[in-house]
Amino acid sequence: MAVFRVSGGVILLDIKAAPGASKTEIAGVQENRLRIKIAAAPEDGKANAELRAFLATSLSCAKKDVVLKTGEKSRLKTVVLPLAALQKLEALAANP
Repeated sequence: MAVFRVSGGVILLDIKAAPGASKTEIAGVQENRLRIKIAAAPEDGKANAELRAFLATSLSCAKKDVVLKTGEKSRLKTVVLPLAALQKLEALAANP
C-alpha cells in the first residue's frame, strides 16, 4: 500500500485532502492515499497553499519544491516532492 512512488528523480505523493479542518494534520491512509486534514477553506487556492506549506515544513524542504501536479480543484491530489525528502516521507507515511 504505497502512497508515494519515486519516478524520474522526484517523489510523487498521492493525497486525499480534507479541507475545512480545525488543524492541519495527517489523518492516516485512505484509498491508497495519505489523508491530510487541512485547516483552510477550499476556496481561492487557500487549502492547496496550506497543504504545500504543511508538507514543506513536515518534510524540511522549500515550499517552492512542493508542486501540485494534479487535483487543483479536487480532494484527490498528486504532489511532486524533491528526492531529498524521501527519508522523512517514509517515516511520516509509516506513522500517520
